Amino acid sequence: MRLRVTSLITISLLAAWAWLVSAPRLGADTIHLKNGKTIVADSVHENGNRYEYQLGDDSYAIPKSAVDHIEAGGLPPISSGAGGGADLPVFVPAESLGSEGDLPKTVIKDGKVDPEAVAKLENKDNPVASATADFIAGKFEFEHGNVEKARRYFDGALRFQPENATVLTYYAALLVRTGDAAQALIYAQRAVRASPESADAYTVLGYAQQAKDQTKEAIESWKHSLELRPDAAVRQYLAKAQREQNVETDFAERESGHFVLHYEGKQTAEAFRGQILAALESDYDDLARELGTPPHDNILVTLYTEQGFFDVTRAPSWSGALNDGKLRIPINGLTAMTPELARVLRHELAHSFINQLSAGRCPPWLHEGIAQFLEPKSLGSDGRQLAQLFKAQTYIPLNALEGSFMSFSGTQAYVAYAESLAAVSYIHDAYGMGDIQRILQRLSEGSSTEAALRATIHADYGQLETEIAKYLSDRYGN
Repeated sequence: MRLRVTSLITISLLAAWAWLVSAPRLGADTIHLKNGKTIVADSVHENGNRYEYQLGDDSYAIPKSAVDHIEAGGLPPISSGAGGGADLPVFVPAESLGSEGDLPKTVIKDGKVDPEAVAKLENKDNPVASATADFIAGKFEFEHGNVEKARRYFDGALRFQPENATVLTYYAALLVRTGDAAQALIYAQRAVRASPESADAYTVLGYAQQAKDQTKEAIESWKHSLELRPDAAVRQYLAKAQREQNVETDFAERESGHFVLHYEGKQTAEAFRGQILAALESDYDDLARELGTPPHDNILVTLYTEQGFFDVTRAPSWSGALNDGKLRIPINGLTAMTPELARVLRHELAHSFINQLSAGRCPPWLHEGIAQFLEPKSLGSDGRQLAQLFKAQTYIPLNALEGSFMSFSGTQAYVAYAESLAAVSYIHDAYGMGDIQRILQRLSEGSSTEAALRATIHADYGQLETEIAKYLSDRYGN
């Protein structure tokens, strides 16, 4: 998502800071706060008058008085975009792989998968037990964000039970996370054929169809999922897809090497659409050189009027564009490419590359910081005010920016974007783009954000914030 700055440019960063706890991320337990926010943690436990929770390798605490309730268990959400893209719901698979018995204790030891135990079970002449062992291991790695290991174990489970709907559904969800919608669609279709009464299979099928630009089919899949089992999250996906279908009824389509462009013919001239695709193709080549690992599939881009953009996305008023798996760009009556539109296109396309590199696990502050840096954008006049925020220690802590920015007010978003750019600018200037790529790679392998930072730039959040403060002071301080 790109921040719309035209209406916020005069806002003082020093006046914008307002404390906000918001960190939906990978984990097992969801803390629902009384202010309507949520924190998704690896684990939560009660300690006197507060709850202590674990995020990756780090521990935090929050007063009980701030908590409404805690929801335990469930698969992590799967983000399709930065700063608040749509998430897949928690799965409750209708089909079991048979009685797991004591297999979870055999497969998972000391908080990690035991590969030797899995291998022993695979070598026994018992396809159900073998598939179940691989599935338990794959599900564990999936829940902990290690996409490649999860994929290998799911492959193993399918060797023993190739048409098991539970494994196929999880595998399809994993492929959605990695941006491989074409393969996700194949596995989701197999899951539906194997278990036509599985709401989860239809939910993931709908998501893969939507990612493959099959909105009509996605709507039908989600409707069927809801018939099988009511689900508030699926209703939200369905409503958004229906809004998209209504707005885009008369839209046409044009393709280039890496993009599929949707547009309403009377809004844009052919020459302008050609300029947009040419700019995107050039940006694609640049980002492939700078970041590597381009997205698997062609990237969907839709041009809207400003009203159409907000009708479909329901994005906050401060947003200037959105990447929720599709690049959604309000063109606001433009008739030719402008420098500002060029930056918007490059920013939103960068999110697709970041998602691919991190397997959908990049936190919003890093997502938005990298995307802004690659526009390219500099801190400019915000640098001095940020330096004062960090000197006074009234900045937003980075761990509070691991959640979506979508619920932020315009002033909060302005600060969040500025801090995100400052953090990435510092990391780039001190360590180089190579270490930014390595951070993303660590995230794709299941590392928490702080663990990825420690393994590359040898700093946790506290140390990084101290270094950012010095960086800003040296460059912009008095």
